[in-house]
Amino acid sequence: MAELPLDIARIYLEPAVEDHARGREILARFPEAERIPVASHWRIPELREGDPGDYLAAKKSALVLGVKKGLTFRPNGRSADFIAPSSSNGCAMACAYCYVARRKGHANPISVFVNIEAILAATARHAARQGPKTEPNQVDPHAWVYDLGENGDLSVDAAISGNVRDLVGLFRTLPNAKGSFATKWVNPDLLGYEPQGRTRIRMSLMPPALGKLLDVRTSPMAERIAAIPELHRAGYEMHLNFSPVVLREGWEAEWGALFEELDDILPSAVKEQLAAEIIMLTHNSDLHEVNLAWHPKAEELLWRPDIQEEKVSESGGVNLRYRTGWKGRWLQRFKDLLAARMPYCRVRYAF
Repeated sequence: MAELPLDIARIYLEPAVEDHARGREILARFPEAERIPVASHWRIPELREGDPGDYLAAKKSALVLGVKKGLTFRPNGRSADFIAPSSSNGCAMACAYCYVARRKGHANPISVFVNIEAILAATARHAARQGPKTEPNQVDPHAWVYDLGENGDLSVDAAISGNVRDLVGLFRTLPNAKGSFATKWVNPDLLGYEPQGRTRIRMSLMPPALGKLLDVRTSPMAERIAAIPELHRAGYEMHLNFSPVVLREGWEAEWGALFEELDDILPSAVKEQLAAEIIMLTHNSDLHEVNLAWHPKAEELLWRPDIQEEKVSESGGVNLRYRTGWKGRWLQRFKDLLAARMPYCRVRYAF
């Protein structure tokens, strides 16, 4: 496995962190790291307003510890039925298209929330209130699915604390619910968590050459693909996340080769339960400016005003998406290509 993309030198921590067992556990794991008290995990100017040209430094060397305040659940309907209160925020990776940089303005390293007991209890209560899932939907035919890692990558988080193990353990006990998260990192520790089919991992994939340019500090595609059967044998439900689909000359041949590789490698037991999400690229002018400072080559593919148009998102932000009409045609071509190469792979949703 590739080296973990972390070398923690500084830990920023809220005052209440050491009141929690998880907080003390994490601090003990990094005894050499400098501890810097902060009033809030949200307001750390040196992290949020750093030099854009030094985008990667904080992601590798800084860790933020805080207490999760709002334990709210949001309806979703795409990747999950509900977005659960997150056990973390931010990421050690640096994917050039990541929306987190738009919201935070800079690198946003991992923030881990140490009040995991409260997060677990709130999730259990919410699932209990839902009762049985009586009507199947594209998310899952039987279980209420909770997205656990909307703003980060839980495979990396699992190398920092026991939060992810605790979450997987919780969903073993919830007969009407599943946990779910997308990942771009291969962490063998997950194989020992005993999910018993109650946690879904959505392995994010794109053509390898594209990934080398856009998925900075992540596991190589070959490692991700090789991990899918192992994770499935360990008890995870395995889905695929084809995201983002970035259009460039020869994109159909690139994706077709990826589908063929998956078809060759995935065993029948994985294929029988396989489903996928397809997400076309969404970009943003603020992220464009950030990327120009540290990774301009990526912008040659991501910033394509000739085939993109502005569109207001559900949250009110102005984003760039592939042009209406053309986007639908390109998406259909992608789905047709997938159906031809991997007819057993159900598309749960495409956006």
